[in-house]
Amino acid sequence: MNNQKQQKPTLTGQRFKTRKRDEKERFDPTQFQESIVQGLNQTGTDLEAVAKFLDASGAKLDYRRYAETLFDILVAGGMLAPGGTLSDDMTRTEFCLFTAQEDLETMQAYAQVFNKLIRRYKYLEKGFEEEIKKLLLFLKGFTESERNKLAMLTGILLANGSISASILTSLYNENLVKEGVSAAFAVKLFKSWINEKDINSVAGSLRKVGMDNRLMELFPANKRSCEHFSKYFTDAGLKELSDFARNQQSIGARKELQKELQEMMLRGDPQKEIIAFTREEMKKAGLSEQGMIGIIWTSVMSCVEWNKKEELVTEQAIKHLKQYSPLLKAFTSQGLSELSLLLKIQEYCYDNIHFMKAFQKIVVLLYKADVLSEEAILKWYSEAHVAKGKSIFLEQMKKFVEWLKNAEEESESDEEEAD
Repeated sequence: MNNQKQQKPTLTGQRFKTRKRDEKERFDPTQFQESIVQGLNQTGTDLEAVAKFLDASGAKLDYRRYAETLFDILVAGGMLAPGGTLSDDMTRTEFCLFTAQEDLETMQAYAQVFNKLIRRYKYLEKGFEEEIKKLLLFLKGFTESERNKLAMLTGILLANGSISASILTSLYNENLVKEGVSAAFAVKLFKSWINEKDINSVAGSLRKVGMDNRLMELFPANKRSCEHFSKYFTDAGLKELSDFARNQQSIGARKELQKELQEMMLRGDPQKEIIAFTREEMKKAGLSEQGMIGIIWTSVMSCVEWNKKEELVTEQAIKHLKQYSPLLKAFTSQGLSELSLLLKIQEYCYDNIHFMKAFQKIVVLLYKADVLSEEAILKWYSEAHVAKGKSIFLEQMKKFVEWLKNAEEESESDEEEAD
């Protein structure tokens, strides 16, 4: 028997010495809040001093971990409870966005504070955007003045690219929309955004995130019409936004109509039905005949798989257009509509290289089918054409135009003799 005492197992491991420069004091939200509030109380309304304090504090405080707390304090003076009320048991400051003066100049100065902070600590970018989204959802919990300040600030931040227009999705919250909070907030927001930039810049930002077609959603379903939107924002002094929304809705309606027409053609619906449907939709959308013929042309040319060989595509196009000439004729009762169609044909043949040599044959076919008149063709030839492929198409049309002119002269001569 082995009397030797068994050795108990021990845990061994390497101990790492933490370097002083790697040590960072840990803060819980309460201590973090107290540090920020204390600093803001010392700097007061001097926003330059606020920016410097925030810049320096980032080296000592854990901004990454407590970004939401930081932004809550800067906006509302303390940590926000769900719904937008200030947490009762937390330290707060009177020096924040919500207690500042309600004017554009002050909001621009606050925007600079946020811009400097995020430029200095890039990792706060995402957290800041999430904060704005959250604040927009809390709008009902804020006073009217607080909402106005937040709206102005948000418009300025959107204008200088500090946040993405995708934050606007928060405004489509059902409760905010139902009570009219979203629309009222949007007025102030867009006013400050357009004041900083212009409607084209605003439109570009909205398109970038697919918000350009969603502005109607600021209103409840029973008020979601172009007329209501237009009146509301025009009365609020934002006619350029009303015009933009109207234009977007018109573009959307045209795309839908074009899609529907293509589907009808692919199904082989009778042209009488297509014509009746198109007339009705044209009336609903308030489209002119000139606008309508462009949609019809695009639909007609989009419902075919075109041959890639130049010599075969012309024959295919003539056969296809001959079939749809009654539809084209129904929407070219005016000279301007005929010219619109000619320009569409010119652009199409230029943009689709296989059709470059087909232009003249298409025009002659539509002339013979009574879709295009000689007056429209002569006007297009002499002055109304566009630059796209001009020299090629004018050369193609030269002999036919000469024939038309001679026929016109002979006709006038016969009339004179008859008199």
